[in-house]
Amino acid sequence: MLSIVFSSVILALLLTFSHKFLTGDGDFTLLSKGKVKRESFQDKVVWITGASRGIGEVLAKQLATLGAKLIISARNEPELERVKNQISGKHGPEGVEILPLDLSSGEDAIREVVEKAISLFGGAGVDYVIHNAAFERPKSTALDVPEASLKATLDVNVVGPISLTRLLLPHMLKKGKGHFVVMSSAAGKAPAPGQAVYSASKFALNGYFHSLRSEFYQKGIMVTVVCPGPIETSNAPATSTSSKEKRVSSERCAELVLVATSHGLKEAWISYQPVLAVMYLVQYMPSVGFWLMDKIGAKRVETAAKKGNTYSMNLLFGRKKE
Repeated sequence: MLSIVFSSVILALLLTFSHKFLTGDGDFTLLSKGKVKRESFQDKVVWITGASRGIGEVLAKQLATLGAKLIISARNEPELERVKNQISGKHGPEGVEILPLDLSSGEDAIREVVEKAISLFGGAGVDYVIHNAAFERPKSTALDVPEASLKATLDVNVVGPISLTRLLLPHMLKKGKGHFVVMSSAAGKAPAPGQAVYSASKFALNGYFHSLRSEFYQKGIMVTVVCPGPIETSNAPATSTSSKEKRVSSERCAELVLVATSHGLKEAWISYQPVLAVMYLVQYMPSVGFWLMDKIGAKRVETAAKKGNTYSMNLLFGRKKE
């Protein structure tokens, strides 16, 4: 009798586990944390790059509802004004400052922006930086990326965030605390055929910020690396009529980013299947994960060129064309 009960409990657990794995939009640790801890952001200064649209804009609006003081940055100042006006219209005129920032402008220019940032809100300094700005070009083979795009991607996605971090970190160390939130990508955890340079930039971010956290964790510096898969943005609809790609909404992605940050997670994954499964495979069974990506790599590039679903299981099981 006991064995039957035990077997039934194990089966129920396995079914629950399988259902959550197949239907979840984040890794198990992230989803187990529940809701955002409001007290983590109340009256804190949060600096968001790439805040003029997409996930950055949504993050700014959600943080405003949590009582954060915001510094929003991007290259497009009129769009930043639009975001500020929308936030101010709902939450009052205080608490949002605009700092135009071009992450490819070089360290001297970034230093000026950092000095302005730490002087805002009565010199309160910066408690959180959300590195959200990124450059991504259409999918293509690794050989088809021109030098200009290579340089632009690495400047905005890698060199810029690292420069900003290096310049701001001494001020955080002086305060004895600070938190960097890095919007990486599933392409920074697993190979991304058709996005070799973008993937390289995100792998670089992961390596730098995980190393930085290990160096300064005992001095109050925290790092949360977030790896989203396909996300609905203004440039990527939730379900494309042509490709049927299933994407996590920007609102849900932003919410999970804030959950991960407020609970102090060191890394978090946000995606539906099959991308989430690929990240698990590459993390815990790398030989299997790399075999899988080698099998679908060429077909994924071909599918991208046809504006098809580059996240479809058909890439694995579909017939190979001669």
